[in-house]
Parts: sequence; C-alpha cells; structure tokens
Amino acid sequence: MRIALCQIDATVGDLTGNAARITDFAGRAQAAGAELAVFPELALCGYPPEDLLVRPGFLAAHDAALAELARAVPAILPVLVGCVVRNELAESRGGRPLHNGVALLHGGVARIVATKTLLPTYDVFDESRYFEPNPAPERNVVAIAGRRIGVVVCEDGWNDERFFGKRIYAVDPVERVVAGGAEIVVNLSASPWSVGKDAFRQRMVAAASARHGVPMIYVNLVGGDVALQFDGGSLAVKPSGIAAQPVAFEEALAVVDTDAPWTLAPRLLPVEAMQRGALVQGIRSYVRKFGFQKAVIGLSGGIDSALVAALAVDALGPTNVAGIGMPSRWSSDHSVVDARELAVNLGIAFHLLPIDGLQEAFDRALAPVFAGTPPGIAEENLQSRIRGTLLMAFANKHGHLLLTTGNKSECAVGYCTIYGDTNGALAPIADLWKTEVWGLARWLNRDGVRIPVRSVEKPPSAELRPGQLDTDSLPPYPVLDPVLRCLVEEDLSVAETAARTGMPRERVADLFAMVMAAEWKRNQYAPTLRVSERCWGGWRLPVAHRYRER
Repeated sequence: MRIALCQIDATVGDLTGNAARITDFAGRAQAAGAELAVFPELALCGYPPEDLLVRPGFLAAHDAALAELARAVPAILPVLVGCVVRNELAESRGGRPLHNGVALLHGGVARIVATKTLLPTYDVFDESRYFEPNPAPERNVVAIAGRRIGVVVCEDGWNDERFFGKRIYAVDPVERVVAGGAEIVVNLSASPWSVGKDAFRQRMVAAASARHGVPMIYVNLVGGDVALQFDGGSLAVKPSGIAAQPVAFEEALAVVDTDAPWTLAPRLLPVEAMQRGALVQGIRSYVRKFGFQKAVIGLSGGIDSALVAALAVDALGPTNVAGIGMPSRWSSDHSVVDARELAVNLGIAFHLLPIDGLQEAFDRALAPVFAGTPPGIAEENLQSRIRGTLLMAFANKHGHLLLTTGNKSECAVGYCTIYGDTNGALAPIADLWKTEVWGLARWLNRDGVRIPVRSVEKPPSAELRPGQLDTDSLPPYPVLDPVLRCLVEEDLSVAETAARTGMPRERVADLFAMVMAAEWKRNQYAPTLRVSERCWGGWRLPVAHRYRER
C-alpha cells in the first residue's frame, strides 16, 4: 500500500488556512500515486487548541470546516486527518463533551474512524480537561484500499510495556488495534520536541513494529506554537528498517510503499543542530504568527544576547533584526566593542543608547527617598529597568518584537530583574542552561566566527556595579548547572543532589531556596521556547509558598 506521510505546519485556530494546507498536500499525495494520505493529530484546528474547545462558536466552525474539507480533498484518495469529535454519549452517560479523534475523508464525506484513548495530562499537556478517552481502542481499525489500518493518536503509541519496562497506562492501544486485525498501524501525532526526543521516538516506533510485526506509520506535526516546537521527524518503520524519515523542522511529504523492502537506517542530527532548529523555528513562528516581521535585542556584549541575536538572524534574516547597546557608567569598554562586532558579523542594525544621563536623572529624582541609604540592589536593578524601558520604546515605535535574553540558569535562581532584562515578548533561550548556551554558541561558530570569541570566553557579568561577576553571587556555571538540573529537571531532594554532584548539602539547600523564592519572577516571565523535558511552561510551582528543604 502506498501511504503519504503529510508532515504539515498547522496554526492553532486557523481552520481555513489549515484546511487549505491539508487540501494542497492531499493533492500532491494523489499526484505521487498515494493510496492513503495521513496527516497529524488535530491538524484541522492545530495543537493545542486549549480553551478554544469550550467555545460553541469555534466547535461549530470546526465542524463546518471538516465537512468542507471532505469535499475539497481529492474524492478518490482516502485521507486520515486529526480533528475534534463530539462525544455523543456525554449527555446521557456523562464525561467530557469531546474526543480527540481522526476522520477518514473519502468521496466527499468525513467519517470518524478513531478517537484517542490515552490523554496526556502532565507537564505542558492538559487533554483530560477537554477530551473523553476512548474505552475500546480495538475498534479503531478501518478498511482502506483492501487493507486493515489500525489508527492510534500520539500518546496511544507511548505505552508499550516491553519497551518502557512498565505500563504507564492500563491499556496499550497499539496492542489492541493489532489484536483487532490491523495489518498496518498509523499514528497521527502532535509530539513536541525536546533534547533526545527524536532518538527516543525512533527507538519506540521501531520497537513497536518489531514486537507486532507490522509497518508503523508515524506522522508528526511540525511548526511552532509559542513554547511548543514540533519537529516533525515522521517515520515509516518495519522490522527490516525505515522507508522514510522526513526532515526535521520543515514541512514535508513522503510516499512509502508498505509492500516494498524497507532497509534504511535511522539518522540523527547533532543535539546542537536540533536545538538550533527548534529555537529558530520558535522565533520565526512566534514573530510571524503574531503579524510581525522584525525583532530587537538588547546587546550587552555577553554570550546570552549574542546567541539570541544570531538565532533571530537565522529565523528572520539580518535586515529584520536590530541590536541596541546601552552602556552605563559601569560598563566595560569591551561590552560595546563586542556588541558592535557581533552586529557587524551578523549584518544587523546597531544602535548605541548610553544610559548615564538617565541614571543621573533617576538618582536626582530618587534622592529625597533614598537619602541616608548606601547604594545597593535598588540602584543596580534601576539600570536594568532603564534598559528595558528603552528597548520597549524602540519596539513600540518601529514595530519590532522584543526578545529577552535570559537563560535557564538565571531563571532558576532568580538572577534577573523583573521589568528590566525580563522585558520581552518571547524568551528564546530560557530553557537552555548557561553551559548549553556556551555549547550552542560554539557550534554556531563552527564554520566561522559569528559570535565574537571574547563574548564566548569572558567571565559572565551583569556589569551593574564596578568589577561585578556572576560568580560573586553564584557558583561557576559548570558547577551550578548540574545542581540545578537535579533540583529542577529531576526533582531530586537536597540530600540526593548533594550526593550526586558533590556540592556541600548546605550550599545545595541555599540554591534550592533561591529556586523556590524566584517563582514569582518566572510567573511573570515571557513565554519560553521549550527544548527540554522540564521547561518553565510545564512547571507548576505555587507562586506563594514557604516550602524549603535543608
């Protein structure tokens, strides 16, 4: 059977645009000789639709769009597309009013052939809020072109106890559809990328194919939805090998023949290439889906702002990116030199707005209420807030989106100034630890210097007071990041973290207290592009709490 893997970029809520994209890809699939075209999970409405699903008007528009889509795609080509499905039993038997489902479009008609069984409700996912699970996934088997196709949806493929070593849910939908007679299993997915996810999916899909002895067709969404970055990475796998693996972070169409030999080996890109792909896609999608074209970044001469600028250039092009240097009385000479060199390397506009005069004006205005107090945090933070104000003013005047430049290490311990360097519409690298920032910057420089060498190598400093270094307040980042990974990404105790990292328990406890105390800042932080399994977008810490651990 010739099956088209249609890896598309669907925008949440754009029913007309998504339907047009599906129609276009279905036409291309038919022209390529496909007997079935498969699209991702919730491709018609985009993923995740969240509380759009509680709006009757949206649901009515979705149903109308699905009916129209069935008439628009080639009538002779069966098409499987992810969509919202009404739960007709909800009124009489209770339960959520909707299913996360799959429609078969054929002959001008849309017929629901499958609904999702396993509903992820953890981290960034909240499907149980909206959808009712399918209690009988073995019924998700449909005859198409003389073959029995088992249809599962995303999480339904993530419960093979032989692969995971345990059963996460009570039911394995893949096992059920195979038991129900499926000769081929297709998985319509919207699985966001994080480090290692691409390799893990390949192993998981291959293990399922080997266990059940059937071809596995895995079609994943591509594109950015604010924090979530869908990489595509669709797969067609048999026990003998892979037939197709469309490119990451790009729309793609691949037609595979399940009766032909599949012998290709899987391929993986370097972690840095995948991180760069996710972040570039995230910036581009966010900026353009909000109707903008340009971005502005405050350039300090340091590594974080340099990396964000380089990624923005890759996403939007150099003519659409502006950098602003805002030296203070405490800024080193090399801060401006390095910022200007970066701008030249990247080919972006660079503006210099010294803040000395503004600092002096604020000092005079605050003198009556600051009298008799020594300079301290308030004066340091004021510099950051002056810069944030200038950046927002430039963004408003010239139609740019401001990108904030904080990294995950700083966000974790609150080493940032609210309403200052936290200002911005999007936080591209706030899910990268500082050590990962250095690693990605060096990778971007692998074929020539884009980010100035001194920006990569010099000791990190906020330069808010004379001679200030980050290590005045924090351990060196190569020491700090492993500790924060334990506390934030693995939820280890202070004692466990100390034992694993070798840091004294009292110092770990102090750092844990900083993490706990900084939640109010993270709660107000710009949306963060997710590249790890534990991003701030999936972090659910109470804003106001008194839990500490020694």
